[in-house]
Amino acid sequence: MTRLMTLVLALGCAFATATTTAAELDYRVDDATRILQDLKRMPENAIPPALLNRAYAVAVIPGMIKGGFVLGGSYGRGIVVARRADGRWSNPAFVQLAGGSFGPQIGVQSTDLVLVFKSQRALDGLSNGKITLGGDASVAAGPVGRQTSAATDLQLSSEIYSYARTRGFFAGLSLDGSVLSMDRAANGQYYGGEQDPARILTDTSIPAPVSGRRFTDTLAAIAPAMPEQASSRAATATADPDMSMPAPSGARTYGIDEGATALPADGGIY
Repeated sequence: MTRLMTLVLALGCAFATATTTAAELDYRVDDATRILQDLKRMPENAIPPALLNRAYAVAVIPGMIKGGFVLGGSYGRGIVVARRADGRWSNPAFVQLAGGSFGPQIGVQSTDLVLVFKSQRALDGLSNGKITLGGDASVAAGPVGRQTSAATDLQLSSEIYSYARTRGFFAGLSLDGSVLSMDRAANGQYYGGEQDPARILTDTSIPAPVSGRRFTDTLAAIAPAMPEQASSRAATATADPDMSMPAPSGARTYGIDEGATALPADGGIY
């Protein structure tokens, strides 16, 4: 299985390096923006607002391809943005996802994927290069629907929640064993030579192209910065300076504070 995933990732990387142009990168970002716009149009069958509002990062991978015959594989390319220290969303950095599988399967399908990071540790691992979902970071199929309560979100313990958009709605998706990695070559092309994902996700002096600003503006309209988030991140960093190091399953995550401002009756983002 490990060899299969490595092969899928290597083939995907070679394909991306050989064919990606600046126009294709813009299209990939705009495709991710369209997926976010769909979130706003389907509040009853989408990612809960409370989960997005408390996310450390959000990755969107349009058109992930899954296929196989007994032996299967999946590969997709997309972007990730992170919450900065002030609670605002960062510029997008490019990512790729590869996985393998074995068992009764035949055919090919395309799926739009959204990953919601609830752990700083998982984001740090990705920023450093790559993470194995279900290994380096716990991953689970995410809950769906605007009626998911804050109390329920408080009890969600996985570091990453995954969603697939198929047939007009979002549903939880299992991604154990898939490898999510940074696409440094795409970063360099999109940002005029800057490849370091950690800088792209934190440095406010790096200008983003129009398509990148359009994505972050769309996400900000869905999951705006919350004043208590910035103070919470600062307090967490002070209390736990080694937060970026691997931690047990009880790693610190954003919860829904009991005293946090309640969302408006319409869900607050739709």
